[in-house]
Amino acid sequence: MKRFRRHGHESQRDKHKQDLYQFNKTVEHGFPHQPSALGFSPSLELLAIGTRSGAIKLYGTPGVEFMGLHDENAAVTQVHFLPNQVGMVTLLDDNSLHMWTLRAHNGMSELLEIGRFTLSGPPGAPPSVTRVTAVLAHSSGELLMLGTEGGHVFVVEVPGFRELEENNISVENVQNRIPEDYVGRRNLECVEALHENPLNPRQVLIGYSRGLMVLWDLDRQRPIQHFLCTQQLESVWWMEDGVNILSSHSDGSYCQWTVTGEDPQTEPEKQETPYGAFPCKAISKIIQLPSKQGPPFLIFSGGMPRASYGDRHCISVIHSKFHEALDFTSRIIDFFVIREGENHRGEPSALVVLVEEELVVVDLQSEGWPVIQTPYLVPLHCSAITCSHHVSSIPLKLWERVQAAGAQQNTHYSRKPWPIIGGQNLSPDPPQRDLLLTGHEDGTVRFWDASGVCLYPMYKLSTAGVFLTDADPNDNMNQGSEGEWPPFRKVGCFDPYSDDPRLGIQKIHLCKYSGYLTVAGTAGQILILELNDEAAEQMVEATVVDLLQGQEGFRWKGQARLDVREEPVLFPPGFQPFALVQCQPPAVVTAIALHSEWKLVAFGTSHGFGFYDYHQKNNIMVKCTLNPSDQVAMEGPLSRVKSIKKSLRQSFRRIRRSRVSMRKHHTTNAAKLQEINARLEAEALQEMELAPVQRKIEARSSDDSFTGLVRTLYFADTFVSDSSHSTPSLWAGTNGGAVFAYVLRVPSLERRAEDPVVAHAAKEIQLMHRAPVVGLVVLDGKGIPLPEPLEVAHDLARSPEMHGSHHLLVVSEEQFKLFTLPKVSSKSKLKLTAVDGSRVRRVGVAWFGSRTHEQLESSLVVLTNQGELHVISLPSIKMMVHYPCIRREDVSGIASCVFTKYGQGFYLMSPSEFERFSLSTRWVVEPRCLVEAPLQMRPKNPSSPIHRDQPDGVPTEHRCVLLQEIQKSLEGDQTTFLENNRKTKPKGNMLSNGGNLFSVLN
Repeated sequence: MKRFRRHGHESQRDKHKQDLYQFNKTVEHGFPHQPSALGFSPSLELLAIGTRSGAIKLYGTPGVEFMGLHDENAAVTQVHFLPNQVGMVTLLDDNSLHMWTLRAHNGMSELLEIGRFTLSGPPGAPPSVTRVTAVLAHSSGELLMLGTEGGHVFVVEVPGFRELEENNISVENVQNRIPEDYVGRRNLECVEALHENPLNPRQVLIGYSRGLMVLWDLDRQRPIQHFLCTQQLESVWWMEDGVNILSSHSDGSYCQWTVTGEDPQTEPEKQETPYGAFPCKAISKIIQLPSKQGPPFLIFSGGMPRASYGDRHCISVIHSKFHEALDFTSRIIDFFVIREGENHRGEPSALVVLVEEELVVVDLQSEGWPVIQTPYLVPLHCSAITCSHHVSSIPLKLWERVQAAGAQQNTHYSRKPWPIIGGQNLSPDPPQRDLLLTGHEDGTVRFWDASGVCLYPMYKLSTAGVFLTDADPNDNMNQGSEGEWPPFRKVGCFDPYSDDPRLGIQKIHLCKYSGYLTVAGTAGQILILELNDEAAEQMVEATVVDLLQGQEGFRWKGQARLDVREEPVLFPPGFQPFALVQCQPPAVVTAIALHSEWKLVAFGTSHGFGFYDYHQKNNIMVKCTLNPSDQVAMEGPLSRVKSIKKSLRQSFRRIRRSRVSMRKHHTTNAAKLQEINARLEAEALQEMELAPVQRKIEARSSDDSFTGLVRTLYFADTFVSDSSHSTPSLWAGTNGGAVFAYVLRVPSLERRAEDPVVAHAAKEIQLMHRAPVVGLVVLDGKGIPLPEPLEVAHDLARSPEMHGSHHLLVVSEEQFKLFTLPKVSSKSKLKLTAVDGSRVRRVGVAWFGSRTHEQLESSLVVLTNQGELHVISLPSIKMMVHYPCIRREDVSGIASCVFTKYGQGFYLMSPSEFERFSLSTRWVVEPRCLVEAPLQMRPKNPSSPIHRDQPDGVPTEHRCVLLQEIQKSLEGDQTTFLENNRKTKPKGNMLSNGGNLFSVLN
């Protein structure tokens, strides 16, 4: 009867949805995946990082962040800020140059791409002629000098990207003006470096990879002086005095040359190999900066002895008597030095190093050159992330205690403030304090301040000390041996190695009201911890729980359990373990639940579940859910991986055999062959369990593997036995579509220490289709989810409505089903899908509210294996809205998703980055910032008439007209203009996330 529904009702409902729900991807937390280029603007005080996927990210003062994305799927190889301009140029490995600018609109800045350019050589010329290898952004702000693989230097006017052919420097022009004994018959090869005279911008040093350096006069178009090195050139640095030049080389040496303006100079003033006479690796970059405190700072990357330390990633810092080789755990991308004073011409202040897995900032002014804690770009993946847990609205007292514990851990960091401070953060102060907890493969749990734009590290908990592992706790990786040469010092926190993979954290639950924390690991270990402000030495009592309950016929083939230390362990201030539950067999813990008011912890694996009284430190109950036919659950995770590989291998062998046999039958037509091959490949993928989109919903056999795996656990005070008296209960859902309910008798507070907690089975539900149960929620008499433990006691939630029927919402992978309590009779249901194979992967309860009304509504937030987000109303179980969020091929991103209590969420968009999104109109965390040009910057006119066709085929006059239209639109109300030309990938508020006009300009 939908066709008879009144239009007014529909419009009102749509308006209600618009008031509550709005999907935005708002900010990317963490460290950019696969960084490939680094840039810094001393005048804007902004840092830029380019990646292999074509992303460009800008960072300034904490909270100032911009993101842009090139349309080309090509790596960013160089980033250069334009002097005297609020803009930059990026070079991609497809040899295209791109112009970006920061423009203000409605009081905020946005990152826009306003042009692109590709060098075009003469007809028939090889690609090396125009393949760009070096870029110099001239101090005038009007020119780019582009050195190429063929040895030519092209001069391009910016921002219009007009090639000034009369100013180009060809390799033939250079060779003709150089004495023959300088060059001989050798090819100069590519331009390795371009450097401007710091005292005379009309002089440029051109460095060729074969070793020749030419000082070129831009006005007279001729060479002034030549410097000939005997080794391959790697980099060049022109000192501030304008007289001395440093060059670094492939043999690990560097040379100092003097600019006299007279030829010849066949020998350098100074030549040195810092790390000895034995063969060394290349010094890829070198800089030298003056210091008021005596000798200059000499900083270079590489140069290590090839045989002994050729695999080290090092940057050496030499100043006066101090010499250190900073040793990084991943490959060095680039580095620069921040200097104090006006125009950043003063004392060297901080060394900023971009390596493949982190950004490290070293304080050059404090004793010992300590590392400065970064407020953003922190490597979330310093050890691989294995799980996440979000807690909203942390009480101030708990927040301050966690903060204090973290401060005691960070005493080795420099006290110097963060040195990159460009732009203004216009985002309002966060309305609440939120924590994101991440579990890692090395057994650590890291606490992050997730309240605002910057995901800031607060505290790190390590569980490895409880167990006996191969790691020596006395090892200090940051200290080199005294007298060691080179003088290594480990820097950075990225450590991809785990001492024991069994330490990996799989589940986390924090009670923000009591301060109790429980973490569960890969080898069946469950630790219960409490927050202590003082260090304490104590034993951790272990309770072994047999989930098989002595059943015969099962033999565990997986990993052994971790051995617990039998002596007292000294735990630092922070969360300290006081109880340990060890599941037997030691399989991965798949579900946990903590009820801090009843002082109970429930836990589940692929073999069953139980719960533990951490007040009396004894186990209460165990339930084995293992199916007799489920032998895969007894093999452990390693055996499971082998079986998948074996299945895949056998399937593709069958494909190959089929193809060979079909070639023998010439009568088989091509169409039939294609059809059979497609069927066989689909069969192989199904055996790998990697094609859920092809599966229709159908009843599953009880013989399926892992049917006993516990997916969810839930404590609730509700009506289980009768409708008159509520009682504490535990609910467990399994992979085989079963729900088990247990009634608990929890003693009163006065008798809690003496009387035992008693549990007995009360209900059991078996879903018809045996779909895995991924979520359980009890709704009170008003259809509102029950509050968290202790939430009512702290006056942060109203008491649940105990009059009227309670309902149990069972969320399976395929549908949402509502049961009345205590009879457990089906009331209503909502099927997620019937044909397209969507399955629920993540589910959570969230509160939504409009910007205008204070009243909140609870809803169910769901993520499917298709990467779609659904919001479902409670208690009516109706689909409200749905949005595409994650690519369905991104299995790890979908598996890592975690929801917040107020309609936001996080998922791993790469191993090192969380993408943050919001479904709420009221609660949105996104960058809102402004970058203004310094006063000394001259305004440029980007729309000056240039009558020349660009190499990419776009006439410049058309481009300039379009830029004029863009400029007019940017000056006025451009909301519609920007919305029509924004990226297809949603990045939240364009004004704060750096929208992009790339598609308009092409």
